[in-house]
Amino acid sequence: MSRESARRGRICPVRERRELAPIVFRVLGGLLLAYLIVPLIYLIFRVGWHQMASSYANPRTVRAVEVSLLTSFISVCVMTFFGVPLGYLLARPGFKGRQLLISLVFVPMALPPLVGGVLLLLVYGPYGMVGALFEKHGFQLVNSLAGIVLAQVFVAAPYIVIASISAFGRVDERLEKAAATLGDTQWRTFRRVSLPLAWPGIMAGVMLAWVRTLGEFGATLIMAYHPNTVPVFLWVQLTSEGLMAALPLALFLVVLGLVAVCAVYFFGQFTSTDS
Repeated sequence: MSRESARRGRICPVRERRELAPIVFRVLGGLLLAYLIVPLIYLIFRVGWHQMASSYANPRTVRAVEVSLLTSFISVCVMTFFGVPLGYLLARPGFKGRQLLISLVFVPMALPPLVGGVLLLLVYGPYGMVGALFEKHGFQLVNSLAGIVLAQVFVAAPYIVIASISAFGRVDERLEKAAATLGDTQWRTFRRVSLPLAWPGIMAGVMLAWVRTLGEFGATLIMAYHPNTVPVFLWVQLTSEGLMAALPLALFLVVLGLVAVCAVYFFGQFTSTDS
């Protein structure tokens, strides 16, 4: 009996700790979740409808929205056109330096946006290696739509490349080999087999990249203060007219972010269903 009692005495504390751990995790996770969600909910109650109507009717706001939507669309097209082939190549093992190249793709995500803007200005500015060539022919990359696109592509392209690497990595190579044995070229196999299977995962990355371009501020501020994008104009409103004047624009960006998150979830569900 003494041994049994001793064994029970040793087991009971372990059981208590196992039952306590989920509670602790829920409390800690709930605090972090509340920290992330409460500002979003509070924003909805602080923005007045009259204030939103007057802000969205402002011609400068309309112009900023037009600039953001146009440049983000161009940037997403450029990033998809170049990023998907790069992701396909990096998803295929067998060449030296693959891991190094994948690591380099992550670098723009790790850099502060202002640093990214400085690097872009160094190369594409009026006295930069590339920018000077355009200046000689009368094309200005800084403070133009081109400068905004350059900034957006630099900070958001990794999302599409990384999503493409992951999506193509999940494609069954046996299907590609089967297409090759039937006489398909590598391009035809890519177009008819690899890309359709990987497309939902790629689209999730495209949506994340799109919302990242819409919210880009730091690099854009350095490369193209004018014309104002929505984040830059939000900063102008905040510094010139105060916090309340910036809330309608903040709500606009939050709504776009929620739309992108829902789209990513949809494509993620589609991918899991296919797999």
